[in-house]
Amino acid sequence: MHADSIANYIEILASYSQSYPLIFLLLILFFMAVESSFIPFPSEVVMIPAGFLVARHDMITGSHILDLFIIVVVGLGGSMLGAYLNYWLSARFGRPFLYRYGRYFFLKPAVIARSEEIFNSYGEVATFVCRLLPAIRQLISIPAGLSKMNFFRFSLFTGLGAGIWVAILAGVGYYFGEISGDISYADLIKKCSEAINRHYIWILIGLVLFVLLYLYCHKKIMTSKCAPKE
Repeated sequence: MHADSIANYIEILASYSQSYPLIFLLLILFFMAVESSFIPFPSEVVMIPAGFLVARHDMITGSHILDLFIIVVVGLGGSMLGAYLNYWLSARFGRPFLYRYGRYFFLKPAVIARSEEIFNSYGEVATFVCRLLPAIRQLISIPAGLSKMNFFRFSLFTGLGAGIWVAILAGVGYYFGEISGDISYADLIKKCSEAINRHYIWILIGLVLFVLLYLYCHKKIMTSKCAPKE
């Protein structure tokens, strides 16, 4: 389904949810869980409008900043649910099942193979980095499950990456909600996506710096632990 069509449906649902904060939060949780699973669904059409809405209306607590924090937490929760689903399905059914039947669930063998290649090349930290990259964002949890990556480390790296991405989308939506006049959800998503793409290089630079810092700290810790005692 085209992003504009999805945005129109989100706009209709949002118009009802303004009077029902719990429904608003459940919609965010549900759609972000779908987005983070193997089902192709753009997170931009969920978190950007959510950020926009809390900037324009008293959605939950009456404090716009607190509402923004709440939707980021809920969006992260949905992302983690979808990632856990991918992880569990991969660990439970294994590689032969996914390669044979994955195509019936939007998982083509070539896509699974590419996600495995990235995971095997860059290790566990790929579950963090790839959460901020298009196309592979949702799928990197599959090879993590296939390799039975430590669940705590999977949760940590996935949560960090997903949290940053959700915060960026919600923050940009909130910003446009404060500075723009009347605007449709489709135009909002287009303008916000363009703004994110223009500054994507800074996101990537931040990722590189984080990974380098992590590798440095990991090396220092492991060297210290493995150093022979005198």
